[in-house]
Amino acid sequence: MEQARPPLKAGKFVVVGGGIAGVTCAEQLAINFPSEDILLVTASPVIKAVTNFKQVSKILEEFDVEEQPSTMLENRFPNIKVLESGVKQLKSEEHCIFTEDGSQHVYKKLCLCAGAKPKLICEGNPYVLGIRDTDSAQEFQKQLTKAKRIMIIGNGGIALELVYEIESCEVIWAIKDKAIGNTFFDVGAAEFLTSKLISEKPETKIAHKRTRYTTEGMRKEARTKGRADNVGSALGPDWHEGLSLKGTKEFARKIHIESMCEVKKIYLQEEFRILKKKSWTFPKDHHNESFKTDKELWPVYVELTNEKIYGCDFIVSATGVTPNIEPFLSGNNFELGEDGGLKVNDHMCTSLPDIYAAGDICTASWQPSPVWQQMRLWTQARQMGWYAAKCMAAASLGETIDMDFSFELFAHVTKFFNYKVVLLGKYNAQGLGSDHELMLRCTKGQEYIKVVMQNGRMMGAVLIGETDLEETFENLILNQMDLSSYGEDLLDPNIDIEDYFD
Repeated sequence: MEQARPPLKAGKFVVVGGGIAGVTCAEQLAINFPSEDILLVTASPVIKAVTNFKQVSKILEEFDVEEQPSTMLENRFPNIKVLESGVKQLKSEEHCIFTEDGSQHVYKKLCLCAGAKPKLICEGNPYVLGIRDTDSAQEFQKQLTKAKRIMIIGNGGIALELVYEIESCEVIWAIKDKAIGNTFFDVGAAEFLTSKLISEKPETKIAHKRTRYTTEGMRKEARTKGRADNVGSALGPDWHEGLSLKGTKEFARKIHIESMCEVKKIYLQEEFRILKKKSWTFPKDHHNESFKTDKELWPVYVELTNEKIYGCDFIVSATGVTPNIEPFLSGNNFELGEDGGLKVNDHMCTSLPDIYAAGDICTASWQPSPVWQQMRLWTQARQMGWYAAKCMAAASLGETIDMDFSFELFAHVTKFFNYKVVLLGKYNAQGLGSDHELMLRCTKGQEYIKVVMQNGRMMGAVLIGETDLEETFENLILNQMDLSSYGEDLLDPNIDIEDYFD
C-alpha cells in the first residue's frame, strides 16, 4: 500500500522574494484568485511596492519604488500572507519549500523572485562596501561622513549616480571601459554627461518624484529579528535622495577617472607599509599625469591594473550583480544561464515543473524580439513579475496566453545627473555587428539624441534631456518602417518629426 502523505493542505501559490518582481507577482495572483491564499516569503522586514505607476507610451513606463512594511501589502490584499523568513531548501519533486523559521509549505505553483546580490571585488574586507539595498546605502552614508577620499569601482547605474551625488570628498573612479556608463551609453553620450560632472552642480535640488527611503525607525526593531546579513531588495532609482552624501573636505566636487583598468590588489595600511609601496596623490589636473608620492597614510590602498596605487578611506564596489540562486539549487536540477540565472522560457517557466522565476534571478532564454534584451532593471522586474503571475494563472486554469507586449521592445526611462534618460531597443547597437549606422544630434548641456539605424530601419535610440521624441521613436522601432528617404532630416531640429509619423 502506498504510504499516505502527511496531511498538509493542498498546495497554494507561493512567491519567494519581497522585491519588485515578487511583490508584483503576488499582487497579480491575489487579484486573479481572490478566494485563494497567496504566500509571499521574504527575508527582509520591508517589501518593495510600485507606486505612482504611469504608462508613458505603449511600452515605456514610469513608477516610483517605495519600501513598505509587509503589513501594508497584507492590508491591500487580504488574501496575501507574508512570511518573513529566508528559504532553507526547495524540494521540487515534493513541491515543497522549507523556510529558515522551521516551517514547510507545499505549493502548486512557485515563483522564485529572490533577486541578485552585488558582486564584491573582495569578500570580507571591512573597507569594501557593496551598494545594492537601503541598508548598504545607509551604511555607505555613515562611512562617508568621515571620509576624505573614496574609490569607486564599477561603471553601472549605481556608480554613475554615486559619482554625481557625492560632495566634499575626493573620488577616484576606476572603470574597465573607455568611457563612463558603458552599460547605458556610448562614448558620445558619456562625453555629454561628463561635462556635467565637471560643471558645478546647481544648489537647488530638483524635486524628485520617487520615494524617500525612511526605514530607519521601523527597520531597527525589525532588524533584530531577521539575520543581519540578509540581502535586502535592490535600490530604486533616486535611492540617494534623502541621503546626504557629503564627505569631510570642503570643496564641492572632485573626481578623477581612471579608465580601462580594474583592481589588481587591495592592501591594508599595515601590509602596505611593510611592502614599502608608494601611492599616488590625487591628480590635480587631468593633463599632468606625473607621479607624486602621497605623504598621507590611508586605511586601505588599491593597486590598479594600470600600475597606479591610490590610498583611500574606503572602496565602493559597484561592479554589477549575480543572481541569488544558492538556496534553491541543492537537490534540484535547474538549467542555468551563462550569467548564473535560472533559465526561463517565454512563459517564465524554469526547467522544473510548476516552478517559475522573474526579475534579477532569472535569465530570459527564449528567442527574443530583435529589439529587446534582458537587463537587470526595475522596469523588467515589474514586467516579468506581472507576466509570470499571468502565466501561472493561465497554466493552473488550463488556458493559453500570449507573450506579453512589453517584451517586444526594450524601453527604459531613468535619470542620470539630473537629466531624463530614455533607452530604446538596441540603443548601443547590441548584437548588430558593424552593419549599422548612427545618427546624432547634440546640444551641449541640453540634449543628446542618438539613433541606431540598420538597413534604413530604426533599431534603437538614446535620448538624454527633454526631447519629447520617445513615443515617436518607440513607434518607428516597433513598426520597422523604412526611413531611408528621410536621411539626416530624421534628426533635424527644425523639422517636427512627430507630424510625419502620427
